[in-house]
Parts: sequence; structure tokens; C-alpha cells
Amino acid sequence: MVYSKFQNTVFGVAFLKAMLFMFCFPAWVDAVWDLEFTEGKPLDDTIEEELAASGDKAFRTLYHCLLTHVPDQQHIWTILGDNGVSIRSLVAVLSVFVQAGKAKVANVQQRVNGLYAASLYLLLLGIPGSIANKVFHEVLLDTCSDLTSHCWPHDSGKKRKKDSLKSSQADDKRSKPQRKDAREMKMDDVEEEEEEEGCHFSGQDLMKIRDAVTFLVQSLLRFLQTFPLKDRPHSASNCIRIFSKLLYFEPVIGELTFAADQDVAKLRSVPEMAFYGLQLLCSPKHGDQKEVRGLFHRLLYVILMMNKGNSGKPSLLIPNQANLATRDQAIQFICYLVGELKELALPFLQILLQHICFQMVEKNEFRSHGAQAVGMLTSQMANTDYACFIKWLFIFSRNSKMVHRLFSIDVVMVLLEQQERTEECQDPELSCFLPHKFLIQNLLFARRMDESPTVQGHALACLAQCLELPSLNITRAVHNLFSASEKISAKENLALLLRRAKNSKTNVRKSALQALLGLLKHGVIPMSCENLGTLSERCRDPAVSVKKKALQCVGELLAAKPECRDVQKMWLQGVVPAVVDSENSVQDKALEALDQVLLSQIKPYSASSHMSVSQRLTWDLLDLLCNECQNLRLGQYFSRAFTIWSKQNKFTSAFVTNLVSHTEADHAAGAWLLLSKVVTSSHRVPYGKILDAWDTMNRNVIYMILLNFFLSYCLSSKDVNVTTCCHILCVIGDIATHLNEDTKDRIVADLMSWLRTFTLSLEVITPAVETLYQLGKNEDIKQTQAFLDQHCGDLVSVCEAYLANIILNENGTQNLNEEMMVKYLHTLGVASLHCPTKVGKRTVLLVESVLTTHSDKVPEGQEELPASLPLSQFKANSLPTRVRAHGVITLGKMCLQHEELVHRYLPVFARELEVGTEVAVRNNVVVIMCDMSVRYTNVVDHYIPNISACLRDSDAVIREQTLIMLTNLLQEEFVKWKGSLFFHFMVALVDPDPAIASLCEYCLLHLLLKKTPEMFSQHFIECVFHFNSYNKHNSYNKFPQTEREKVQFSLKGAQHREKRFRIYHFLLEHFTDAQRFNIANKINQTILACFADEELPLDADGAEILSETFSILSLKEMNVQAILTPAGEEPEEENMATMTKAVLQAAQKKVVSQVQKKAFIDNTVPLIISLKNLLEEKRSPVLRDLMAYLQVKMQDYRNEVKEFFSGDEQLAAEVEFALRTSEREREMQKQMDNCSLTEKTKTPSAQVRTHHIQKCLLVAIKGISVILLSLQVSVQGAPTRPGPLLPFVFATPQPPRSNRESARLAHTDRYVSINKRISYHFVFSLVFLSLSDLQKKKGLHVTSNDYILQTEPLCGENLFFF
Repeated sequence: MVYSKFQNTVFGVAFLKAMLFMFCFPAWVDAVWDLEFTEGKPLDDTIEEELAASGDKAFRTLYHCLLTHVPDQQHIWTILGDNGVSIRSLVAVLSVFVQAGKAKVANVQQRVNGLYAASLYLLLLGIPGSIANKVFHEVLLDTCSDLTSHCWPHDSGKKRKKDSLKSSQADDKRSKPQRKDAREMKMDDVEEEEEEEGCHFSGQDLMKIRDAVTFLVQSLLRFLQTFPLKDRPHSASNCIRIFSKLLYFEPVIGELTFAADQDVAKLRSVPEMAFYGLQLLCSPKHGDQKEVRGLFHRLLYVILMMNKGNSGKPSLLIPNQANLATRDQAIQFICYLVGELKELALPFLQILLQHICFQMVEKNEFRSHGAQAVGMLTSQMANTDYACFIKWLFIFSRNSKMVHRLFSIDVVMVLLEQQERTEECQDPELSCFLPHKFLIQNLLFARRMDESPTVQGHALACLAQCLELPSLNITRAVHNLFSASEKISAKENLALLLRRAKNSKTNVRKSALQALLGLLKHGVIPMSCENLGTLSERCRDPAVSVKKKALQCVGELLAAKPECRDVQKMWLQGVVPAVVDSENSVQDKALEALDQVLLSQIKPYSASSHMSVSQRLTWDLLDLLCNECQNLRLGQYFSRAFTIWSKQNKFTSAFVTNLVSHTEADHAAGAWLLLSKVVTSSHRVPYGKILDAWDTMNRNVIYMILLNFFLSYCLSSKDVNVTTCCHILCVIGDIATHLNEDTKDRIVADLMSWLRTFTLSLEVITPAVETLYQLGKNEDIKQTQAFLDQHCGDLVSVCEAYLANIILNENGTQNLNEEMMVKYLHTLGVASLHCPTKVGKRTVLLVESVLTTHSDKVPEGQEELPASLPLSQFKANSLPTRVRAHGVITLGKMCLQHEELVHRYLPVFARELEVGTEVAVRNNVVVIMCDMSVRYTNVVDHYIPNISACLRDSDAVIREQTLIMLTNLLQEEFVKWKGSLFFHFMVALVDPDPAIASLCEYCLLHLLLKKTPEMFSQHFIECVFHFNSYNKHNSYNKFPQTEREKVQFSLKGAQHREKRFRIYHFLLEHFTDAQRFNIANKINQTILACFADEELPLDADGAEILSETFSILSLKEMNVQAILTPAGEEPEEENMATMTKAVLQAAQKKVVSQVQKKAFIDNTVPLIISLKNLLEEKRSPVLRDLMAYLQVKMQDYRNEVKEFFSGDEQLAAEVEFALRTSEREREMQKQMDNCSLTEKTKTPSAQVRTHHIQKCLLVAIKGISVILLSLQVSVQGAPTRPGPLLPFVFATPQPPRSNRESARLAHTDRYVSINKRISYHFVFSLVFLSLSDLQKKKGLHVTSNDYILQTEPLCGENLFFF
């Protein structure tokens, strides 16, 4: 009956014909079985052609017959036997097709036939009785199961390389594969490419193969449903590997659903079938825990997005959409399995989580996805298991590898996003690991002290993100870190955060800024000047990325706190100066912020409408710019922004119209500020609207402002409208060319009346005179000068008359109005600049009389004063200091217009700087002398040392002013680096005021060094002689100096050693490698050689110079940076650019190292040997510094000491001994730094209890180290030094003598060794007894086992391997 069904099919006929041939060739069948199906035994050509002619339809037909047309599959073996079909022969024939389809050069039909043949074999194998009928063969089963990977066409070799990244772990970046392996892999790739080069498949071909693959996978699932693999672990493991690979076969459309029992025929996609196959393999019929562990091991690499081959390290996959989708499906599948298998899978889930953490790579994207996976998997855990994992994660967060500590922070952030677990766990000791507070304080915030800058930065950035999470417990935990309840730790934490904002690493500073922003936004820390100042200060950071981050942070804080006055001021201080930044991208960011906050919010004003928060913020900021921020010198930066905006045509007529509408509002000051900037920078301005505003304000507002001025001075308080008036005058001056003559005359009359009556504020006088000049400006220069002579000359006459009345009148100073006197002097100085011909000798001498005594007054009736007055020094008089200070400024302005006055008064000014006692006077003298240096450069050049001497003035204001003025002159090249000027700047680097020292550093690095790159290296050696006041060298420290200068700027002596070396460090840090190399050679030639040749005496001063020279040569900054590896630098992600850079750096390092080594041997070693002999001869203490220098220098050449010092064996022995001693000291110090008590319990409370023990133990160990070191030194013995007990060295051979000294030393060594062992036991016993007594007082039980030291925490505890 069944057999007739076979005969009704096409395949039945073809199959029976084939069987006839099989009966004829039993030898071929035996040969196939003998080969164990490892090789293909070809059929006869006739048979192969006939079977191939039937195509894959024959296989499918037979398959369906076996699957559906046979009601009872157990009878299939009887039917086949009754019909004379040999099972052995059938399996052999199927294996031929499988082997043919497996070949890399197989065509489409061969691959399809092979897949269907494998499906048929798996179907037969799944029928009960297959083992009894000898169908099962493990090799053939594995081959058929894995046929999909061979039949499905791969991409070309190049594309396969693109599909995976080159490096999988941070360790891989630093390890290179062996050449042999790399060559073999390359050859395999080439052979693979050559074999598949001729195979091209169309879309239709691929669909046929895909259908056959689906057919095979379904057959494998049916096989697993019926055939147990419990006793065949290899086959089960092979199936897990195959299904894991099939997860990437094709994308899955829709959502995957997992169920215990599924219909194989209804599964459409291959990955869906693969997941079902993995699920079947976890059933009891296929094994126990071993299969589950193997399954989790395979899915580990799916989650990590790695490609794990049979051997070698895994390679990273590209995190594209397909790989990410497969990873998400694998995580969902594991969660499903854990829910189904429960207790069976939970131990392996812990292992899986630990391996995800340990095998994570440093790349950000992979870490992020890995952390998300950990979070999803931990959600399946009960509280006890979750607490165990957190406990392990706590240990893992202190792992020695940076990437592990980094990933622990990522995991913490994901766990914090989950709902906090409030239920208690079964183990009370684990309950402390459940709250989010533990994750924040013990895992996240603890990493702020990490040794890696990358981890530090990441921890701080994540701390800021915690505050954005919705959980109140998380916010409360962060608040506790900085709360006043724990005052000491809170202050320390905040101070640490502020220090991190100034860290040397860019990413740490950026992360600290982000954390600081979050804490300020959420009110965790106060809006103090220090906290806000840190944000604004970083807007001027040396790193471009940090500046951008700081600008972003201040912008976000302003948006969060728009009404806070301190935040507004901080935003202005940070953003406005960035407009003139050297980096264009920073400029653009600052301009964008200013545009968004200020310009874009200028809307038409209406008294009845209510302004929005953003508009109110705009006018508040402008009000700050007008008033409180005037002293911050933001005006010129703000003007620069308007210059740039004017080129971008931002100031439209509508904008100006809107701006003018605000000139009558309460915030008119800000409107006039913007108008003054707009009209100065832009020529496309509707001047008519501005004039209308002036007309409406003329009588009603301006006079009220003047009245307020008058009242304000009477009340001794400053009115805020001063700034507004200056801006109004600026606007009128800028639009003066567009005014008609009548309007000009009216304005000039108003200005002159105000100026002549001196009712204007002191700050308004200069803008008023400048506006007067703009109103009188004409194309004809003579007409312009005539206008100025008329009006400004009038002002000069008025001022001269007033001064004469005060100075020439015997009782003139008794009722002196100081404010009016200052106004007259100031007006006289400003007006004299515009009409120099109207300034006569009488006027000059009257101003000079302000600075001298009244005994030199002009006799009554005499028009002019005597031709000269005593010029040695300004004499004290009864006039107030403020008046005298303004008198100096006025006299200086007169000197700018008359060169003869410069020659006359310049010595007076210089003398005043030396002996003057009034700070304001000396400060103004510095200003006018620097101004004169611009106009009369050659004349003032002789007095530059007098000006620079003010860098050591007793008052910080004068030191700062001098530093700024001299920097400006040096930038414009009105002053050169001559004489003592450079050394005066160096002394400013160590100024007692940190702000001045920081300003000096900024001026030198960012303003002056760019202009003169060789400046530091040219003056370095002379700094050594100058600051030690050493003048015995023939070439250095020979420039002229006064005795006062020498005393002021001397840093000689041990008390100033720290300051001198701060200067040396600063200079050397900013040397180029070429300059470092050259300066080392120059030091050899100009210092060491001079002492070695005894050109310089080795007296007390000489010894100080030589000792300091050796200390300088020992500085790490003297080393060529090209051969150094920066400490704490994190490895970069590997790509072609970084690999090329690494190769070039390695080559450069090797070449530079060889050059430096040769120079040291040729130039330095002979000098060192000569100096060592000289110092020993003179018994100089500098010998200690020489040996210390050699000890530092020979660290890199410790194995070549004898080669370097082949000319002095004694010196070589001493250097080797010093190196050994220092190495032991470093190792012991490292052990003491890394040692920690073994923690039997990992709970934080236990750590707190053992913290005191650990501190006491470390103190004791330091004492032990001193004893041990002394014992080691005494045993090892230093090399003998020259002395009377050294044996003589004869020129001729001598008879051998018994070495009594060595015999004595042998006995001594044994004696010391015994004593040393006794000392060890004694010291450790003493430590133990001391600590035991201490802990008994604390109420703790201590045993000797508690003091086991370890160098690293047990980060791998409880880590099992798959």
C-alpha cells in the first residue's frame, strides 16, 4: 500500500533505478563508510548524471512521502527492507550530495541538492529505529547540521573584513599576533577569495538556496524534537554553535515570540527557528546544566556583538541595525529562558553578567549597549541574586583595568534607571547593596578619585546625569554627598570637584563642568562666586573642546536660573570675552549665544504689554553690562561682537526702530548701550529715528540726568545714569556727520555750557569732549583745528584760571573742593590733547605746582613761572592724593603733545617710581610713562627698567597695572626684550598674589611667546646666574642693573629655591624638544665645562650654581618629550590613523633616543667624570647632587652603566649601587601604596571598621620599611670610596695574597643575615602586638591572619568560566 504511493511519484521511479545501481556497487558503499564520511567518494558518471537529472524535486518528494504519506514512520524501515533498499547504501548516496554541496566551488544546484539531502538524512535519523538500522553517524550528523554555513554564499574576503572591527578588547590593541599566524590567515583568505571568485549567484539562485536552508533548519528542529542528544554532548554543543550562527542569517520581520511548544512549519524566518532550536536544546532530553551553560556562553558573544571563532580572540562586529536587533533578541531569549528554567538558569545568569563585564571593550557604543544588556538581565533576578551581583560589581569597580572600572559606571547608570528594590532579601548582610544610594556613593562617586582621567571624567559626567533621573531617592543620595549634615566630607567633595575642573586632562575638565552644572541647576551646591567663577573661568580654557563645553554649561545654567543676578553676571563674564577667542569655532559659539539671548529678544516696546522671561533677561543682562560689569572690561569685547554682526547685516531698520522704542523705558540704559555699539560698527542705521529720540529727551531727560549728577555728588553717591549719558554722547558723536549745522550748533552749545560749568560727572567729561570733536570734525583739517582751538582752548583757559586761583592764592587750598579740582584737572588734560597750541608754559607750571609745594608759587603779577623747578622729586604738599594723581595724568597728557616736556619731566617720573609713597600717583606715573613710550619710543627706552621695576612694587595694583601695560608695549613692539626686562617678568611668575602670577603666565604664554618663540630658551641659562646673583661668569648676568634692582629681584638663597624652580619648571615645560636638547648641550658647555676646567671658582657661590645646575638637569621637563610616554594617557581607539601615528612615534622615539644617548656619552660623561674627581678632591657637598643627577639620568640606561662610564669603573659601581637602592625604595613604596587589608566581608560597614586598622598598619609598615632598607643596605654594602684603606694598584703583576678582608666580610654577612631575620620577626611581632592592643581598646577581635596584605582587590572573586 505504502510502496504503491512511492511508485506514484516521479522520485519513486528515479530512486528505485538508483537503488539497482547501488546493489551493483557494494564496494563503493563500503569505501564511503570506511572513510567515515570525511571525504567524498564520487559516484559513477552515469549514476551521477541520472540522479542529477531528477533535480532537487526528487529529494523534496521523497522527504514529503516520508513525512506525510507514511502513517506510522516506524514501519519505514520494514518497507524499505521489503523493497530491497539498502539503508547503508542510501546513507552513502546522501552523503555524496552533502559533500558535493559543501564544496566552496559548488554551483547552485549542487548546494540545493546537498541541503535537501542533508534534510532527508536528518528526517531519517529522527525516525525511531534509526540507530538500530545504523543510520546514525556522528560525523555525518555534524556535517549535515552545519551545511548551512557552507552552502550559503559568503561575501568576498574584503567585505568580510569590513563586517568586523579589527580589535575586540583593549588588550588586543597592545598585543600583536605572531607572524606565522598572520601569514597563514592571509594565505587562507587569498585561497578563499580565489575559490569563490568564479561563483556568482543571482537573486533567484539565492532564493532557492535560502528555501533549502529553511528546509534543512526545519529538519534539524524535527530531529531535535524526537532524537535525544543527552548522551552525545559534542553533537549538542555543535547544534548550539550552529543555531548561534543562524541568528545572524536574516532580519526578523515583526516581534519574536517564544513558547515551549511551537509548530515548526509555521516558523518563517531562520533566526526564529534558531531560537526555537536553542530552546529545544535546553530541554532535559538533550542534557542538563552543561547545555544551558554552553548556550549562555554562545549568546554571550551575541550580546557583546563579537564574532567568536573556534580559536583565537573574538573580533568586534559593526554595531549596525541588524546586529543590534539580533543582540536585543538574544537578551529577550535569555530573559525568557530564565523565566522558564528558573533555578537551573540563575547561576549561569550570574556568570553571564560577570563575563559581559569582564569582556567588555572600551568603545563607547559597545559599552553603552553592554550596560543596557546587563540592566535588562538583572531585571530577571530576585533581590538576593541582584544583591549578590551588586556586591560583585562593587569589587569589579576597583579592578586594575581601566575599561572595567569605566564599564562599572555605565552599568550603575543603567541600574539607577530601574525601579529601586525596597523589599528585603533573605540574607540581611546583602540588604545594604539594594538601595540606589549604595550605587551612587560607593560605586559611582567613589570613582571620582580614580587613577585614570577617563574614569574620573566619566564618573563626574554620570553624577550630573543622576540628578536628571526622576527618582527622589537618587536626588537625595546626591544631595547627601554635598549636604551640610556631613560638613567635612561635603566641603572636601566640592573642593575636589572644583579641582577636577582644573585637571590637566581635557575630558576630566569637561566632565567636571557638566557635574558642576547639574549640581548648581538642582540647588545641590550654592550659587557662590567660587562655584560660578569656575564655570566662567573655563570659558577661557586652553583646550577648545573645554571652552565650548563651558559655554554650553553657562548657557544651560542661565536658561535654568534666568532671574539669578549672580548667574547673569557669570554668563556675561564667560561668554562676552569668548568673542575675541583665537579659535573661530569658539567665537561663533559665543556670538550665537549673545545673538540668541540679546539681539533676538529686542521687540517693540509698549508700556501696556508684559515682557516675557527671555525679554526680561535680555534687559537685565544689558543693565549689568551698563553698571556692575564696567570694571570687568567687557565693553571692548562687546564692541567686537557688534563689529562682526555689522558685517553680517544683522542691524536692520526694524531692529534699530525696536531699539529706539526702548529709550524711554525704565531700562533705557541698555537700549542706549546697544545703540552706541550699533552706530559705531554699522553704517546702515536710520539716523532720523535716533535724532527724534534725542529731541524728545533733550529738555526732559538730559537736564534731569545732570541734576541727578549734581545731587549725587552732594550726597557722595554715584548715580547709575552716568553710563547712560556716556552712551548717549557716543551715539550723538557717531551720527554727527549726518546732522545739519543748526542741530550741531545747538548740541555744541549744550555741551559747552555743561563743560564750562563742570556739572558733568567725571566719567562723562571725556565722552563729552570726544563728542565735541566729532561735531566739529571737517574735511578741511584747518577748519577742524580752528574749531577745537576755539572750544577746547576756551576750556583750557577756564581750567587755567581756576588752578591759578587755587594755587596762587595763599588761602586757596583751605576751602578746596576736591571733586571740582579733579574735574578741572581732568578737563584740562582732555582738552589739551585737542589744542596743544593753547597750552602755555604757565599752564604747564600750574599743573606742575599741583605736585610741588606752595613755596614755589608764582609771584603776584608775574605771568610766567620760572624756567625750571627742582626736578629731583615731587615734594609733598597739602593737596589730597587724588588731586595729585590726576595732576600726574594731566601733566602726562601735556607731555604727549610737547616733546620738550618729555625730556624735562621723564626723569622726574622715573624718580617718583623709586621713592614715591602714594599708590595712586605711582600707578598713574606708570600709565603715562607707558603712553609716552608709544609716541617717544627712543626717549623712554632708557627708562624701561624703571617701569619694569614696578613689577616688585609693594602694592598689588601697581604690579598688575605694570604687567598689563608692559605686555601691551611688548606686543606692539614698542619695547624689546632687552636688559633685565625678561627676568623682571619671571619674578612676576612667583608673585605672592596668585592672580598676578596667573596673569603673568597668561601674558607670557598666550600673548608674548607666540611672537618670540625662542624667548624662553634664549634666557634660560642666564636665569640661573641672575636669580642666584652670580656675576663671575664672563658672558652671563652682565647687563646694567642698579643696586636697588639687584636687591628687589634677587632670588638668591635657600629661602627662594622653591621660587627659582617654579620659574625653571615653567620655562622648561614650554620648550620644544629641539630647545631641550640644545639647552642641555649649552649647559654642558657654559656651566659644567667652566667648572670642570676651573674657569669658574668652586667657592660657596660656585657650589650653589653647580648644585642648582645638577638639580635642573634632573628635572623631568629636561627630558625630550618624544621619547616619553605620558603618564595616565588612555589608549585611543584603534584605526588606521592611530596605527600610523603609533608607528611614526615609535620610529621617532628610537631615533631621538639614539641621538640623545650619543650626545650624553660624547658631551656629558667626560665632564661628569672630571667634575666628580674635582669634587672628591675638594670634598665638596655638591658631589651628592652629582650622584643624584646620575641616578635620575641613568634610569633609562641602567643596563649600560658600565658602557657609559667605562673610563671610571668606580663611578660606574657607585651609579649601579644607587640605582639598585632607588629601585628597592620604589618597590617598597609601591607595595605600601597598594597594600590593603583583606576584606573578609565586603559590606561598607565592615570596610569602615577595618579602615582604622589599615591606617595603623600602613604607619607601622612605613617604620618597617626604614628598618628593612637599612638592613638591606648594610648587607649589600655600598662600593668603597677612595680613602687610605684602599689597596694599591701596581703596574707590575704581584704574587697572590690571602684576602683576609673577604673572609672577615663573609663572617660578617652571616652574622648580619641572622640578625636581619631576628629583626624581621621582632618588628612584625611588635606591629602585631601594637595593633592587637589598639583593636582591643576599640572592642574588636584581631588575629594575625587579619593582616594579610594584597596588592590588588580580588576583582575576580566568584568569577566562573564557561
